[in-house]
Order: sequence, then structure tokens, then C-alpha cells
Amino acid sequence: MSARCLPFDDDGVAEAARLIRAGEPVALPSETVYGLAADATDARAVAAIYAAKGRPSFNPLIVHVADRAMAETIADFSAEARRLADAFWPGPLTLVLPRRSDGPVCDLVAAGLSTIAIRMPSHPAMLAVIRASGRPLAAPSANRSGAISPTRAQHVLVSLGDRIALVLDAGPTVAGIESTIVAPGASGIRILRPGPVTAAQLEALSGLTVVGAVTGTEAGAGGGIESPGQLASHYCPDKPVRLAAERAEADEYLIGFGAMAADFNLSPAGDLVEAAAHLFAALHEADASPARAIAVAAIPHEGIGIAINDRLARAAVR
Repeated sequence: MSARCLPFDDDGVAEAARLIRAGEPVALPSETVYGLAADATDARAVAAIYAAKGRPSFNPLIVHVADRAMAETIADFSAEARRLADAFWPGPLTLVLPRRSDGPVCDLVAAGLSTIAIRMPSHPAMLAVIRASGRPLAAPSANRSGAISPTRAQHVLVSLGDRIALVLDAGPTVAGIESTIVAPGASGIRILRPGPVTAAQLEALSGLTVVGAVTGTEAGAGGGIESPGQLASHYCPDKPVRLAAERAEADEYLIGFGAMAADFNLSPAGDLVEAAAHLFAALHEADASPARAIAVAAIPHEGIGIAINDRLARAAVR
């Protein structure tokens, strides 16, 4: 199989929706990264996602919905969850909520958990396909499991082009890293995966308190996965990655930040939002270069820089 690449237009949306209704996964852009989307109510379609990615079945998937009404058929919303959805949906925030026992989503999506990860994306292409197919979509990143996440259609074609039927191309993604994942509760919000929505934004816009964060290493040490994106080794290039580099060593590709010479500078101006948008594209270019290894400059550990450093730490695990 060789994937077709269609532009995001009415014909492309119609074809993507047709394939999804037929039980096939397709690659779609969101505001974060490109996702490999399939009908979340069809166990065979969801199994096809796991097979195409080579993803372990204990790693749950995020369900993408077009509106709150669809979300509330899938998960039970507490008062805290509603406040977060009011503040951040549509957008790059995923809520981990109790799964409805009478909900339409198949068991495989939740990987045996009693909770479900759910979000309403803001990208018009993803929303259009959800509405055209009439299905909630399970959609992890559209790449081989553990590899660098895709922010362009070409990244998907290189990683999964021989395993899926269609990529819908809407150009580069805007946020460039995966959604923030949170578990809301009566005592506050736990961040299960940092992302474009920061802890400060969560508190300021929802009025709730961030009470803790769980890293992939902690999840692994505890013997359980609570949500997608918690594996300690993830987003990995094929080449070794060295972090907090001040300069390139022999035969290294240098990814820079701020006022420094580099093979690829995430943001010469030192803008963390710009750096996040360019992160995975830089890792793809570095991995495709003739260099033996990859060096990455230090990134300030604040705001969305926390999410960037989370991805880089997992990318460096060997």
C-alpha cells in the first residue's frame, strides 16, 4: 500500500470520511501534530491504528470530538472538567475523565483503563472529518510508535506511507507539540503530560489549582500508564541525542535556541512558542542529516519550555 496525499479541501475531507466509515485509519492534521485517525467506536479500526504504528496496546489513545455533546456521550464530566472545557476547548487540552459505561467508544481505545482521554481540537481539517464521518476519532500521532512526531504531511509519508491509505495535507501544524493532558479532580488539576497549555494558563483561565505533574519516568516506575504520552522513551530519532549543548562536537547536528549559530535554530529570538512549533521539524531534519548524532541547546524550563524539555528528555532516552 502507498498512501495518497490529498489537500485539505471538500474532496479530501469527503475521501477521509469515507475511509474512516469503512474502518480504515487516515492521517489528519490537527493544531498540534498530524494524527492517525480512525473510528473510535470500531475495535477493528482502532486495532488498525495500533498495527500501523507498532504501538503497544497498553498505551491508550486520545479520542477527538467535534463538540461537547459528542464528548458527553463518551465521558462523565465533573464540574472541574466542565470549567476546563469551557476555558480551553476547542484547543490543545486533553481531559482524562471517567469513561461512561454506556458510551460508544470501544474498549481498545482505553487500553483497559476506567478513564478515557478526550479533547476537542481546533484545527478545521480534523473537525471537518469528525463531522463528515459522524464518528469520534481515536488519533495518536501519525508516526511509528516511539519515533519523532509529524508536523508536516511529508513526515507522515516517510514514517507510515506504506502502511496507510491517505494523508490529508493542510501544511505545517501550528503548535508543533502534542496536547497538554490533565486529570481534573476536586482538589485541583494534575498534569499528566505537559504541552501547549501551560500550568499558569490552566490556573489563570479555569480558576483551578495545578496540584501536581506526572512524568513518563514516574509513570513507568509506578508500574502503570494513566494516559497517552507517558512512556519514558518516546519521540526518538534514530540517532543519539545530547541535551544542553553549548556547541556541536565532532559529527553532531546542532539544534540551537536563542542567539547562537546552529544547523537549525528553533528560535533565534528566544521565543519558546516559536521553538515548540519548530521542535519536531528540527529533529526530523537532524535525523535525516549525515551527522552521526544530534546536539540540542538548553531550553529555558518555564512556560511551554517545560513541554519542550519533556519531549527532548524522552527523545534522549536510549
